[in-house]
Amino acid sequence: MSVNAMPRIVIPDDAPPVMAESQAYRKLLERTPVDYHDTLPATEERLIERLAAAEIVINIRSSTRFTENVFSHRPGLRLLSLWGTGTDNVDLAAAARHGVTVTNTPGVSAVSIAEHALTLMLSVARRIPRLDTEVRQGRWPRGQAVQMHGKTLGIIGLGAVGRRFARLGAGIGMRVTAWTMHPDPALGFELVSLDDLLRSSDVVSLHLRLSAETLGFIGKREFEKMKPSAIFINTARGPIVDQPAMLEALSSHRIAGAGLDVFEIEPLPAHHPLLPLDNVVLTSHCAGVTPEALEAGLELSITNVWNFLEGRPTNVVVSGTGARASN
Repeated sequence: MSVNAMPRIVIPDDAPPVMAESQAYRKLLERTPVDYHDTLPATEERLIERLAAAEIVINIRSSTRFTENVFSHRPGLRLLSLWGTGTDNVDLAAAARHGVTVTNTPGVSAVSIAEHALTLMLSVARRIPRLDTEVRQGRWPRGQAVQMHGKTLGIIGLGAVGRRFARLGAGIGMRVTAWTMHPDPALGFELVSLDDLLRSSDVVSLHLRLSAETLGFIGKREFEKMKPSAIFINTARGPIVDQPAMLEALSSHRIAGAGLDVFEIEPLPAHHPLLPLDNVVLTSHCAGVTPEALEAGLELSITNVWNFLEGRPTNVVVSGTGARASN
């Protein structure tokens, strides 16, 4: 396909820049011009302006939302290629109605996110941030760590990340059990009911996608079923967890602690009630952000564009033609 015949490609939201610094983007520019923006669109109206005449959009940030209104104002849009796995920022039904195919980049960050989940778990169990602070202040605290070998790791959701973290847990000598919405014994993990997992696990790690079905999935009832010594890990999405219920469980020591990379509101506002808690380790929704994962995901988001234009779409979430394509 010649440059003159290429459809208009828009990147509306690379802030802070990750795409612009990648090798994948340099290769893309060798084939076609790109309408690139390195600031977030402040309003929906601004996003619609940036998408003027766009046929292909490569979207970087989940904070940029593609609503019914956005799709209705840009009837020429054919493909929305998402960097990342989550699609909660896209009205998928509206995309399908307006003939827009939506693709994503599943699995490319699984190793990075699973390693981060392991890091959060060990940081909470070993109280690493607190020990580091006290040592720097001249104290020499002892006997505050919990060993994970021999403990039970409960995985909620056996997607690419959940499976990878399960293997890491088993690798350090943990017993692994799992619950998933689509149980498949062929996955090779010990599957249990959700209630049994919550009651028996020393660590409960959440690996579900955010959807109408999973919104508020972990709430007061679930936290009350966990052991007082349990550690809760969330590297999935903040709204899957009832935030007040989690705060109550942590502040009252109903559970022992939590390692959190995702939150209901991001960035966390000043004076958020999680911030003073010393039994929580917090990171900035960065579990999947490593050079290796970034490059692989960005490259796949561009590969999805070429495959779509060649008539063999890959990693399709919804198809603009009304028929789901295979990966």
